[in-house]
Amino acid sequence: MRSGDPVGDGLGADAIPRAVEFPFASGAAQATVIEIRMTRRPPPERTAFLPMSPAEMDARGWAELDVLLITGDAYVDHPSFGAAMIGRVLEAEGLRVGIVAQPDWRGIASIQVMGRPRLFCGVTAGNLDSMLSNYTAARHKRKEDVYSEGGTPGRRPNHAAVVYAQMCRQAFPGVPVVLGGMEASMRRVVHYDYWEDKLRPSILADAKADLLVYGMGESAVREIAARLRAGHRDLAGIRGTARLLGAKVAAAADFSDAIVLPSWAELQADARQLLRLTKVVEAQQTPFCGKRLVQWHDSRAVLMEPPAFPVQGAEFDALFDLPFQRRAHPCHRQPVPGFATIKDSLIVARGCAGGCTFCGLGLHQGKFLSSRSIDSVRREIGRLTEAETFRGTVSDLGGPTANLYGCDNTVAAACQSCHRPSCLWPSICPHFKIDEQRGLELLRGARAVTGVKHVFVQSGIRMDVARRTPEYFRELVQNHVSGHMKVAPEHLHPGVLRRMRKPAGDFAAFVEKFHAESAAAGKEQYLVPYFISSFPGCGEEEMGAVEQFLRKEHWNLQQVQDFIPLPMTAAAAMYVTGRDLMSEEPIFVARHAGDRERQKRALRPNPARSRRAAARALDSVD
Repeated sequence: MRSGDPVGDGLGADAIPRAVEFPFASGAAQATVIEIRMTRRPPPERTAFLPMSPAEMDARGWAELDVLLITGDAYVDHPSFGAAMIGRVLEAEGLRVGIVAQPDWRGIASIQVMGRPRLFCGVTAGNLDSMLSNYTAARHKRKEDVYSEGGTPGRRPNHAAVVYAQMCRQAFPGVPVVLGGMEASMRRVVHYDYWEDKLRPSILADAKADLLVYGMGESAVREIAARLRAGHRDLAGIRGTARLLGAKVAAAADFSDAIVLPSWAELQADARQLLRLTKVVEAQQTPFCGKRLVQWHDSRAVLMEPPAFPVQGAEFDALFDLPFQRRAHPCHRQPVPGFATIKDSLIVARGCAGGCTFCGLGLHQGKFLSSRSIDSVRREIGRLTEAETFRGTVSDLGGPTANLYGCDNTVAAACQSCHRPSCLWPSICPHFKIDEQRGLELLRGARAVTGVKHVFVQSGIRMDVARRTPEYFRELVQNHVSGHMKVAPEHLHPGVLRRMRKPAGDFAAFVEKFHAESAAAGKEQYLVPYFISSFPGCGEEEMGAVEQFLRKEHWNLQQVQDFIPLPMTAAAAMYVTGRDLMSEEPIFVARHAGDRERQKRALRPNPARSRRAAARALDSVD
């Protein structure tokens, strides 16, 4: 295979076996002769994907790139993959964009294959934090990386965004380096790293990047590109970004309009300051009334601009009309497991209004919701039906929460002056607009597209919203469940649910209603509930509430979620400090392996196993 050409010169992935013959010499002791006749299929369109090689650049007539994107994921050209989305957005601005996927971090040559970019390098660890991709809740190395070709682990380094940024600095001196993606977004301030069990400074301090884009970066990256294209290197004041100011610049800066967060030094001296840090960052996570934030790192300062406004309406629809190929780049010879599960699905909404303390979506995508038009969704389904691999089933109309499609929390004046991290907890805000009719029109419109046999909804359902939309829920259960519906009560103890910012008392009624609607449709369908074990404030008594319910319902969960304190989340602050987020009173935290294993076992109750034997076995884990 030619160096720098991922498709290859030989028969490779483009060759189709037409016949295989095994002629054996009768009675002769001679070697078996295997003849394989191959017929070449037409080579893939060299300009269909964003280029990953010099050969693909040549096919487009490009001598150089404007922007080089480096990602810790395989390159899948689909709107669910951040690097693909940002790449297509920049391409639509007339820029020449190339992608290096999962480079070999042991040397810089792997990111130099397409030369020095003219404007900037964009770096992302991928769709997940690289530590979450590489390690389990038990801090063991994962056996599979779902965003890598063939699921092969070990293709991305720990703290991938930092490593890639440093590679860019070495490979392309003087070229601006811009961080983005979930890892950068959720590590933009001082944060706790569960896998290293320590506080870490802002990722900017380690990566030495020129700029960090947090949240959904389409608006910010357009502005960055426009400034650099015009010859302006000053990237200050762009919404949804953060910069690390040097000592001289920080000392001279005017921070009178900003909120000063607990500093790196203060947090190292007193981890309880993480509670205040978390509450302030959450409260200012609004583009309408959020303030600039400053966090000192010794003599330097991280300066965060207010969040970008959500992309909505026709601009949001336009993102999904970009020329995504909806498949992995041809250089990937094996399937990418994370893509296989969503290849026939669509994103119909963005943003999460729930504000759950264990989840990073509210701090990344923001709490303000955007929903695509039904025409936009139908157009994308129409394109999906043209794919050779499509078999008539749309696997998901999803987003962070499926039944928040059509809801709105951006128009009312009260919403634009609100600092609550959640629109739905402790109860649904009276200004939160639920549009049941629009949700119904989405479901009915989607399944009316020619070539579609089934439209399923696999993304999670918000139970408190479902209770207020009975017609939508009936339509969903009777026509859009593939046999199993995902729902996330997360816990059943009121105290734990309060710390999670999840409503209490909804699940039993939801189960009853789901089975009633399934029976009315003449279908045998099942719920797949998600519960979290070892959440801060959850001891044996609290976990017993879940265990008793599962025993009563004769459920043994096939999938359990062992709590992981993700960087910058409120739950991580409670885990580190051992204190309740709001009251700051001490709470129990399951830190030892034995405590955590006991709670996981509660999610799979086994009456045949004696408690004493189980206790002995679990105690030995500590």
